[in-house]
Amino acid sequence: MTSDLDLLRQFARENTQDAFAEIVRRHLDLVFSAALRQVRSPQLAEEVSQSVFADLARNAGKIGGTGVPPVSSLTPWLYTVTRRAAIDLIRKESRRQLREQIAVEMNNMNATESGTGVPPVWFEIEPLLDDAMAALDETDRSAILLRYFESKSLREVGEALGASEDAAQKRVSRAVERLREFFSKRNVKIRASGLAVLISANAVQSAPIGLAATISAAAVLAGTAVQTSTAIAATKAIATTTLQKTLVTATVAVVAGAGIYEAHQNSQLRDQVQTLQQRQSPLTEQLRQLEQERDEATNQLTALLAENARLKSNSNESELLKLRSEVTQLQRMQSKEATDDPFTRSVLALTARAMELNQHLQQMPDKQIPELQWLDANDWLKAAKNANLDTDDGVRQALNQLRDLAKHEVGTLIDNALDKYISQNNGRLPDDISKLEPYFNPPMDSAILQRYQMRPASGNSQWAIEEIAPPVDYKYDSHLYIGPNGHVGTYSVNNPDDPDPSWSKK
Repeated sequence: MTSDLDLLRQFARENTQDAFAEIVRRHLDLVFSAALRQVRSPQLAEEVSQSVFADLARNAGKIGGTGVPPVSSLTPWLYTVTRRAAIDLIRKESRRQLREQIAVEMNNMNATESGTGVPPVWFEIEPLLDDAMAALDETDRSAILLRYFESKSLREVGEALGASEDAAQKRVSRAVERLREFFSKRNVKIRASGLAVLISANAVQSAPIGLAATISAAAVLAGTAVQTSTAIAATKAIATTTLQKTLVTATVAVVAGAGIYEAHQNSQLRDQVQTLQQRQSPLTEQLRQLEQERDEATNQLTALLAENARLKSNSNESELLKLRSEVTQLQRMQSKEATDDPFTRSVLALTARAMELNQHLQQMPDKQIPELQWLDANDWLKAAKNANLDTDDGVRQALNQLRDLAKHEVGTLIDNALDKYISQNNGRLPDDISKLEPYFNPPMDSAILQRYQMRPASGNSQWAIEEIAPPVDYKYDSHLYIGPNGHVGTYSVNNPDDPDPSWSKK
């Protein structure tokens, strides 16, 4: 697929309308949505969108040089210019008129919000979203825009930022967490995973049908007419208000009277506008159909994302989705007369028990720990295999086994990071576990590391790191310890009545 900058250069060199129209098609929804959040009026948002793309057309020959981020997408540039254009428009409006218009638009929007299926928390986040994005640094903002505003894959985000897919994942996760902290300080409470889902599903909405064709025509005029002052005045008139959009042909005709050269130029422009208008008519119905299909797909995606957001973490979510997929496949096998196969029956039964165990865990949030995100499907099957899920005691034992499996996985990763640190620091142990963070691959969540502390080996004790977080189940829990020589183990917590339990004495 041709990159944004290649299309823009093609437009700047050859005045290719199709190239600029493709740029508008790719980014119009993002620009319109960002403008709408600022000005709170669809009509004003259309004017801002026209202004932004007119600026892009006028500066097509400059973009890509000094001062432009070295990325293959115009998204960060367009987002920044949209915010600036929206703020300028608001400042130009008188306060009284602005308050009246905002009140009318808000009433209209509020009247249609009910029954949309959009989570209520989105209406708390939406007015603050662009301020939150502005608070990010340029790279973090670009990562969020590409990942959630334009639904790029992590590989594509990494390519755009000049980084690996793993680095892009880390950058996106940190940027989402900074957004979550921004909203938390303003009393909007939401998990990072839920915030990512909401932004992905709601941040970019459909621009009005036909606006893309109108903007492309006006912007092409803006880019071409830079050669003469008379034509510049005409394009400014075209982009000023939505009412004047209908006067494109008449304006060009007036400009044609300025001289033979200008008449020739404007005649070409008029033909271009007419061609675009002719193309727009047969495309309108196609656009309506495409928008209807997209709305249906968006509704389905929103439902799936809402379900996924309820899961504990992205990693855990992925494994559970795999389990569900396996159940579906096995059920299909069962429907094809495979029920007589003992192996199929046993796999189906074990998978169903793993799903049941997960349901118990979701219903007992007090028994969850952040290390659980490192579990894979095999861990769930292992914990469910011999579990007695018919009794409370059996469920608690199974959940404890899950936590132990997760802790051992984390312990192995910490031990590997510890070995790397020791080898690069002349055999010395770190004085604080946070110093191990650069040595994890993949990165370790700081919320997990805070549950452990360094304890240098001394006397008969040969372990260097211990778990310090309070147990979630005194009867069955054990605490993790890690030795400097690769040993990872646990010790029992026991005695919940002890005011100074064993895990705090170690």
